[in-house]
Amino acid sequence: MSLRHRDALGGRAAVAGIGATEFSKDSGRSELALAVESVRAALDDAGLSPADVDGLVTFTMDTSPEITVARAVGIGELSFFSRVHYGGGAACATVQQAALAVASGVADVVVCYRAFNERSGRRFGSGAARREPSAEGAALGWNMPFGLLTPASWVAMAARRYLHVHGLTPDAFGPVAVTARRYAARNPAAYFHGRPITLADHAASRWIVEPLRLLDCCQETDGGQALVVTSAERARELRRPPAVIVAAAQGAGRAQEQMTSFARDDLTGLPETGAVARQLWRTSGLAPADIDVGILYDHFTPFVLMQLEEFGFCGPGEASEFVAGGALPLNTHGGQLGEAYLHGMNGIAEAVRQIRGTAVNQIPGAARALVTAGAGVPTSGLILGADG
Repeated sequence: MSLRHRDALGGRAAVAGIGATEFSKDSGRSELALAVESVRAALDDAGLSPADVDGLVTFTMDTSPEITVARAVGIGELSFFSRVHYGGGAACATVQQAALAVASGVADVVVCYRAFNERSGRRFGSGAARREPSAEGAALGWNMPFGLLTPASWVAMAARRYLHVHGLTPDAFGPVAVTARRYAARNPAAYFHGRPITLADHAASRWIVEPLRLLDCCQETDGGQALVVTSAERARELRRPPAVIVAAAQGAGRAQEQMTSFARDDLTGLPETGAVARQLWRTSGLAPADIDVGILYDHFTPFVLMQLEEFGFCGPGEASEFVAGGALPLNTHGGQLGEAYLHGMNGIAEAVRQIRGTAVNQIPGAARALVTAGAGVPTSGLILGADG
């Protein structure tokens, strides 16, 4: 990683509002309608109006353009608009982009959003059967002829190597799934509200791609989520307690591909997550022991274990026992395994609730939350903290 010093962004911006649609399997409305509903809800949560917004950030994968959302919401002129690539790896980076714009004075109020019909419309889990000609599409040509057509199959390769190197069995992934579903069972907004699972349930679920079982794989969800970012000073004057952006980072590793970085020397870790971790710790001055709650991107359970190890919460191969021990409250909304798959944006919202003290599964005294974005792709992360 070329940046080897503390950056100057920390503490200069905050998340002041969060808003979401319902999370469903068939929304019955357009992705634009979902985006608009979530943006309006986030602005209302912050006590702001569309006229206050001068910036929008979303994912390259989002189908609702910034100018279209602005027009539909009633937002006027924009001084800043931006998109971040690499699917779920973009989640925390949208907040970083917004914070950079606010800290530099390019914009005053920036809304980050993501909305899709990922269950009733295009289902990402169906894989890469057809791609437009591109360098990214060509990279998949090394894997698709051998049957590696879906995200689950790509992650399974790394997961199998992880288990082999550390002498583990697929049961090692169970604590991640059980923890997520335990929190989801107490969250009325979660799809799996009221439906916890046991380790035996995990072990009995059907194979998707060995060593991944059904309960190792996240959901497919229709919905939208939005976040309002403004300066820390302005956020203090608004409706809700601010969640200060203590640190934000992006990271891509050497020999990085999207989910298929099989040419790396080692498949048992996530170098892109390691790059993010180093910068978050460097900028914040914090360490794993300082984190009160972890919101880790859980598209697949093995990558949750690897993320914990990259961030230094435990040693290589030790993350399963770490999760089972419960030392770090993890994905208290239920994660993408239990609440909803919103490309990680609902996880950022949960971190904000924890900092505010309003989460359904509130961790007493939570003052610092770590949030990560999609792993296996160029990724991003945040540390959010209480004001003062």
